[in-house]
Amino acid sequence: MSKIGSSTKVKQTIKEQDFYIKKKFGQNFLVDQNILQKIVSTPTITENTLIIEIGPGMGSLTEHLIEKGKHVLAYEIDKDLIPILNENFNDQELTLINDDFLKRNIDEDIKNLNMDFDHVCVVANLPYYITTPITIKILEESTMVKEMVLMMQLEVARRLTSKPSTKDYNSLSVFIQYKTRAEIALKVPRTVFIPMPNVDSAVVKLSIEDDIYEKPNNEEHFFKLVRASFTQRRKTLVNNLHFNFQKEKEYYINVLEDLGFDSRIRAEKLAVEDFILLSNTLSISNKNKE
Repeated sequence: MSKIGSSTKVKQTIKEQDFYIKKKFGQNFLVDQNILQKIVSTPTITENTLIIEIGPGMGSLTEHLIEKGKHVLAYEIDKDLIPILNENFNDQELTLINDDFLKRNIDEDIKNLNMDFDHVCVVANLPYYITTPITIKILEESTMVKEMVLMMQLEVARRLTSKPSTKDYNSLSVFIQYKTRAEIALKVPRTVFIPMPNVDSAVVKLSIEDDIYEKPNNEEHFFKLVRASFTQRRKTLVNNLHFNFQKEKEYYINVLEDLGFDSRIRAEKLAVEDFILLSNTLSISNKNKE
C-alpha cells in the first residue's frame, strides 16, 4: 500500500517540512488510496505510456502513476514542494519541471525527454481555479496528448459533459465535446482532501479523437459562433448573434428557419453538430456577400 499519499504521511510532511498550504495555488492534497487507485485505473496506461501530471503536490497520485506507466513528466509551480518531491521520488522515473504549466510548450517538453512512447496521457488533480484554462491549453496546443483524466470541481465536470437542453450546457460543453469524448468517471467527496475544499469533485475522462464530428468549413468562425451564441443565456440565439455580429435579426431568423430551427430557439438547445451546420451556413453566406 502506498504511504506517500496517506493522511498521516501528508500531515507529517507538512509539519516536518514546515510547509504551509498556499490557497493561491489551489492546493488540496488527495489522501484516499482507493480513489487514487480508481483514478490511475481510468486512463489507458501501459508500461510504454508517458504520463503528464499537473500539480503533483507531495506525490500522492505520482507514486501510483510511476508504478503503472513508463515515465511521469510532472509540472509543479510551488518551489517549496520540489525538495519534498525529489526526496520522495529520488532516482525514479520522474521528470519534474518547476514552472507554471500554462507557460510551457507541452509537446516541446515531451520531445526534450528523448524517449519513445506509444501513448501520452494527462492524469492530474487540477487546481480548481485554472481547470478550464489548463484543459483548453492541452486541447488547443498539443498534438501528442490523446487522453486526459482530470480531477476537477463537480460543477465544472458537469459543464464539460452536459448535454443540450440542460442547465449546465454552455459554450465550454460544445468546445470540449467537439474535441473529445467526455464522461464523468467518478465523483469524489470533499472529505478526502487536506485541506478539505468547500465543494465536491469529480474525475472526468476526455478521449481526444479527430473524427468525432466532421470539421466545420472554418474552425475559427465555428468557435467564435459558439462563444457568441451563449453570451446571454436568457436571450434567443438570434438576439445573441445580432448583438455580437451586428447583422440584422431578420438575416439570422431566415437562416435558422431555412435550416429547420425555430427562430426563437436558444443556444442551449443546439447540439455540437447543429452549431457546425449553422457555422458552415453562415460562413458560406458571408463569403457570397463579399
